[in-house]
Amino acid sequence: MANMYYDENPDSAHDIHELKVTLLDKPFVFLTDSGVFSKKMIDFGSQVLLKSLHFKEGDSLLDLGCGYGPLGISLAKVQQVEATLVDINNRAVDLALKNAAKNQVEVNVFQSNIYENVSGYFDHVISNPPIRAGKKVVHEIIEKSIEFLHPKGDLTIVIQKKQGAPSAIEKMNAIFGNVDIIAKDKGYYILRSVKDENS
Repeated sequence: MANMYYDENPDSAHDIHELKVTLLDKPFVFLTDSGVFSKKMIDFGSQVLLKSLHFKEGDSLLDLGCGYGPLGISLAKVQQVEATLVDINNRAVDLALKNAAKNQVEVNVFQSNIYENVSGYFDHVISNPPIRAGKKVVHEIIEKSIEFLHPKGDLTIVIQKKQGAPSAIEKMNAIFGNVDIIAKDKGYYILRSVKDENS
């Protein structure tokens, strides 16, 4: 049985819902389904992450583990970033494509197991990492992000203190040589590391 949101092909019965939400002070509509992360609402961690992101128009963004697309799609629409959305879950990718069209947003969406199918460089990598997939996956998201960032580009993730924020802080500092806690809310930490301009 493949029913977890971090499975490539969930086989749970479809249960499509339509979410009407306000993100970054703008209205959005998202289709969700069983077998994807946080299908009944935009999870609190993603909302805290989104509120902490302030990008420039035209910046390139990789939304890693995008789910049905609320982060990348809302940032593309409101902040006018050039967003690429990837997820291991084919059901999530299909929903993200539909949701981009539904919200009249142009983004690049495709299936990828972490960075497996990703190429090029980005100004920003963001992730609400799949904690239940295990620390190894979370650490790979952190470790390999630096290979896909422009100099002075940044990685920003959300993680709960009780679900591994201290080890994520340690890992980000080891990889980038810096890490900042840019926001905290109800046990959720927003962590950011910046790639050295000489890297």
